[in-house]
Amino acid sequence: MKTHFKKKYYQATLETPICPMVAIADEQYLYRLDFADKHIAQNAIDKKVAPIESIEQELALYFSGQLKKFDTPLKLQGTDFQQQVWRALQTIPFGETWSYLQLANAVNLPTAYRAVANANGKNPLSIIIPCHRVINHNGKLGGYTGGLNRKIALLKHEGINDEKF
Repeated sequence: MKTHFKKKYYQATLETPICPMVAIADEQYLYRLDFADKHIAQNAIDKKVAPIESIEQELALYFSGQLKKFDTPLKLQGTDFQQQVWRALQTIPFGETWSYLQLANAVNLPTAYRAVANANGKNPLSIIIPCHRVINHNGKLGGYTGGLNRKIALLKHEGINDEKF
C-alpha cells in the first residue's frame, strides 16, 4: 500500500508600508508573495517558517532603502515559459524600468511581447520578482495586477519618478 504525504504549506500576513502582504512557503522555499487583498490562501497553516521570516526581514530592509536584491530561497511554479520570463524579470536592475518589448527580447522572443506581458501578470512573487519595473514601450505605466497605485509607489520607492505617472 502506498502512502501519500501531502506537502505542508505555511502562510503569514506581513505588514509593509504599501499594504499587508501574504507569504506562502514550505520549510525551505518561498512560493508566493501577494498583496493581501489579492490573495486567497487555501490549505496553508498560519505559521512563520524560515523562508517567511527571511522575506519579512528582507522586505523591511527593502522598504527602509537598505536592500536592492532579495536572497530568500524561492520555488517558482509555472510553465517553462512563465519561469523564463520571471527569471528575466529578476535581471532588471533596481531603479530601472524595461518595456514589455525589452523583456520579450531578453527571453529571445521579440515578437511575443503580449505573451511576455501575460506571464509578467502571473508573477507569484510580487516585489521579489520585480514585475512592477515593466512599463509600456511608450513610457506609460501599463497594467499591474497589484493595482497602479502600488506600482507607482514601488517605482517611486526605487527612485523612478516620471511625470507620466
